Amino acid sequence: MRADNIQPVSRPADLETQLRALLRDVLSLSQDRVDGFVADTALFGALPELDSMAVAGLLTEMEDRFGFMIDDEDIDGDTFETFGSLLAFIKAKVD
Repeated sequence: MRADNIQPVSRPADLETQLRALLRDVLSLSQDRVDGFVADTALFGALPELDSMAVAGLLTEMEDRFGFMIDDEDIDGDTFETFGSLLAFIKAKVD
């Protein structure tokens, strides 16, 4: 493979934008709503759209969009607690 065909790794600011798009697309949230998310915005248990089935969809989409694999032991109760905790999880997996 030639070097010019290699995709660049997403920068942290890009990861936040990509996470907002992921939440918007998978949970069918408005762009205005996800744009209002801050680090301590509660997700699981606070968003009616984010139930256990939606978590499964988000995990699958994260693997596809960010290019990493998620093992069962990677996920705990804190991962989907807030926008910030989910972003930190993605940053750790990408790094």
